[in-house]
Amino acid sequence: MALKRSIHRGLSFLAARIPALASRLVEAFQPLEFDDTPWAEVSKPLKESNLAIVTTAGVHHQDQQPFEMADNNGDPSFRVLDADTIENDYTITHDYYDHSDARQDLNIVFPITRLKEMKAAGCIGAAAKRHISFMGHIDGPNIRTLIDETAPAAANLLKKEGVDAVLLTPA
Repeated sequence: MALKRSIHRGLSFLAARIPALASRLVEAFQPLEFDDTPWAEVSKPLKESNLAIVTTAGVHHQDQQPFEMADNNGDPSFRVLDADTIENDYTITHDYYDHSDARQDLNIVFPITRLKEMKAAGCIGAAAKRHISFMGHIDGPNIRTLIDETAPAAANLLKKEGVDAVLLTPA
């Protein structure tokens, strides 16, 4: 497993620096297609909405369990992030992208400072206290777990927190 992790990290590092390699990896990607993708209409203006961030960057608090990188199908679980402490207390567990820049500035993959600035400027009604982080590489049987279990659990948590809309940030 350590060899596979090293290969993933090496490919991510090279793809971030060699555009031709990045293009080939993107061309080889086969996205999932769904016939029944749910859609939720915006229910109120952003100026009145409570916004949360949902990221696939593998960000989590240092004391939280790291995402499972040994499973080739990824880790469909999620971590709850505290808006008040995440900027000074985070790490990233995700082998499928080069996160050296994100380590220097969390806002690259998890724009919490920008969200707080939007609140201060009156662009949004509120910035949620809790946010959600996934590890974005999910494949095989873990896709069903994500769709049937963990994504609905994350959505329910945010609903209970009074979140009206989310900002999705990939990595």
